[in-house]
Parts: sequence; C-alpha cells; structure tokens
Amino acid sequence: MQKLLCATLTEAQAKPVEVECAFDRALPAFSIVGLASSSIQEAKERVKSALLANGFKFPPQKITINLAPSDLKKSGSHFDLAIALSVALQKDEVNLDEVYIFGELGLDGRVKDTKILFPLLLSLAKEPIKAIVPKESVAKLSHIPNLTLYGVETLQETIEKIRSGELQAAESTDYPYSSIEIDQKYYYVDEYDFDFIDVKGQESAKRAALIAAAGMHNILFEGSPGCGKSMIAKRMRYILPPLSMQEILEIAALQALEGQEPSFLPRRPHRQPHHSSTKASIFGGGSGTAKPGEVALAHRGILFFDEFPHFSKSVLEALREPLQDRRVLISRVNMKVEYRSDFLFVAAQNPCPCGNLLHPDLPCRCTELEIARYKSRLSEPLLDRIELYVQMQPIKPEDEPTIDSKTMHEMVKKAFIFMKKRRQKSFNGSLQEFEIEEYCSLDSDAEAVLEKAIRNFSLSLRSVANIKKVARTIADLEQSEIIGKKHILEALSFRKRS
Repeated sequence: MQKLLCATLTEAQAKPVEVECAFDRALPAFSIVGLASSSIQEAKERVKSALLANGFKFPPQKITINLAPSDLKKSGSHFDLAIALSVALQKDEVNLDEVYIFGELGLDGRVKDTKILFPLLLSLAKEPIKAIVPKESVAKLSHIPNLTLYGVETLQETIEKIRSGELQAAESTDYPYSSIEIDQKYYYVDEYDFDFIDVKGQESAKRAALIAAAGMHNILFEGSPGCGKSMIAKRMRYILPPLSMQEILEIAALQALEGQEPSFLPRRPHRQPHHSSTKASIFGGGSGTAKPGEVALAHRGILFFDEFPHFSKSVLEALREPLQDRRVLISRVNMKVEYRSDFLFVAAQNPCPCGNLLHPDLPCRCTELEIARYKSRLSEPLLDRIELYVQMQPIKPEDEPTIDSKTMHEMVKKAFIFMKKRRQKSFNGSLQEFEIEEYCSLDSDAEAVLEKAIRNFSLSLRSVANIKKVARTIADLEQSEIIGKKHILEALSFRKRS
C-alpha cells in the first residue's frame, strides 16, 4: 500500500495528511474516503482522465484512497497530484516519506497552481520541509524560508523523476527591493503613488501623521468636510516603517486567504471598509469556514474608518478588543479561529452631523442634542485606545505644501533604526506595561510635567501609558534616548479633550 504526504488548511493552520492507496479484488471502482470535501471527491474524475492521458491502465480492481487522519475535514484541489501518484506508483518502491506533494491536475495531466498553496506551505514551513509543487508556483513559494521545492509541469514528468530519483530542487530567487540591515533585513519601497506634497497647510495633522506612522500609533482626525482628513490618511501607507521578510510573508498569506494573488511587495496593507459594512465583513466569520475580515486583513498595515461615528454601535464596541489585544477571535459552534490584527488604526470624523461646527465661515445647522447624540456614538473606552487626536481647520487660500512623502519616509526609517538599535521588538504603539517602564525613560522635567498633567486632567492609566508611548516616538524622531520635557508637551498636545 502506497503512502504519500499532503496537507489541508484548517482554522488557518496547515495539518499534514497521509494519502493512502489500496487495490482490492472487487468490482472495478474508484472511491475516496476520509472526510473529503466535494472538491476532493471531484478529483476522482480529474485523476482518472490525467492518468489515462499519460498511458496508465486501470486494473480491474477496486481502488480506495484514504486520507488520514479520517476525523479531520479536508478540502482543496491540491490533493490531485498526491492521489494520482499514489495510484500510479502503487507497485513501485519509492521513498517519499518526508516529501509533501501538492498540485491540481488538468485533464491532460498538467500540474496547476492553486491559491491555497501559499498559506498552506507558509504554515507548514515552521521547520525545514521538502515539497513537490507546480512549476508555475515556484517563483512565489521560493520566498518562504525552510522550504526545498521541486517544481514539476506534468504528471508524467513527476512520475518519471520520482522513479529515476532525479528530482531537482529549484533555486531560490533574490528579493529585488531596497533593504535596511539591522538585526535582520527590513525591506521598503521608495515609490509614492499618493504624496504628502499634495497636502496644503495642515502642519499639525501632517506632524501627527508622521508620529503615528513612526510608532504605529492609533490616530483620529476631526474636521470639516474637505479639510484633508481622508487625503492624509491615504498617504500614510507610503511612509510606514520597513517590513521584515516574515511580515511580508504574513501579509502575502492573508492576501492568498482572501483569494488574491500575493504580491510580495514590501508595502503595508491599507484597508478601508465602508461605514455600512456588516460586523462579519469587518471582523470575519462564515458558517462553514471562519474567513478573515477587514481587521485581520489589515494586519501589519492600516485600518482606516472614514465617517467613524457612522459605523454601527456593535462594530465600534467590538473594535476595542483588536485595538487592545492585537488579535481577533472568531468563535463558532464547531470551531474557534484566532487571527492576528496588529495594525495602525486611522479614523476620520466630522465635528457634528452637518460638518460645519469647526468652520470659521459656514454656520452649523445642528442642535446641541444632535451634536451630543453624534459624539456619544463613540464611547470613552474606545476613544481611550486612540493615542493621537487632531482637530483640523479648513484649508486657507494662502496655504502651501511644505513636505513630501520621501522626506517623511526617511524620517520614519531613521526612527525605526533608532528603535531597533535599542533591541526593542515591538513598535512604540504596541508596547506592553513592562516594556513602557523599560524603554520610556523620562528626565526629571518630563516627569514633573506628566505628573502635573495627571492631576489637572484626571488621566487614566491607559492615557498616561499612551502619552509615554507617543513621547517615546517623538524622541525617536529626534534620535533622543531620554524622553524630555518638550517630547511630553508635544504628546500632551495631541491628547483627546473631553
């Protein structure tokens, strides 16, 4: 009985599967057992056609394919190649015990790529493994570490190479993007599709955007319609810190799970759900399989909520967990799936329902009750998780652009290098309490200013921690090891007022 290795993706984790094949004396039949999904059951017809097209003659026996363990649900057309090889090599003595086999078969025997291969192999490759894969998949899969790949184009070619022992490992490809080497390589792109040079005026908002990008701090822009809130938010993606190869692979895996072709571009994602989006589309869900939502797909990048108060109350309150714990848990009767959600949260809102409350020339048409009801949609516990608050004024005719994205990106990269050289693993916006004590050292003047602010503004413990984290980023931008008085004062200037 022939046994070959394959794998299935369950709850975003790869689980190894043994493909067993047995020929029995009985009426001719071809069956697949072991909790196989309809996509695997359909493999019988693809495998039969591919084998017949490549000269294989089916014996007058019953062929049974078992996918073990039998209590694990399996899905995906990538089982085709392993099933076909287990039938074709039934009488051959081959040693493929430690080699995984993946690939969908065409009716003529061509081995084709599937979108599930990337997240599947990325999950498996926590330790060194070998895998036979479609040749067209090698280019994207070669970025995954701990992986030895054998690319094949047809079923016949695969059978011949296995029998002759001539499987050749594919050569790894160089990653073609700019990098910074500190404790490891961090990659970035010097291309700015949306540039801050287009933003006129709004110096305070641009400064806040720079601080938010450098430390991955959550930020809220408030201002009248047309003052540039969304304009700044869309440009923040291009000045975010560089990415490690592991982070690039995490983003690519989420792209593959969403059904996209992984790009492997070292640029952090930007997700912008509409305020009418359902809770399931934002946080993930599904009855059969728990698919990632916008919160998980924004991992390592930006999640932007425009028209912040117009999102449903259930969405706004559920947002508190991923903002605090950097993860989202999807619970169903038969499964629990956890996705990491370490993102920079950016929100934009009008000051009132009509939007003119802060406008110096246009009158506000809202009543006090309407304004109070509008603002009350955002709870204090939610706002307490946003570190930077910017109140923006309408643009004036004399306002001019002052800084471009390339300059801001260079400042962010310098702050990133400064942070990494003190052996800090997390961004300042994600620091835990014990890390704040370790990395956020204040001089005596800064401590005095912070203590006075705590007394005067009745700051919560979380608010104090947020001020220290923002001040740490401001100090990093100035290449200062110790947080000084001016850093604390600037951090306090971006605090949300009651």
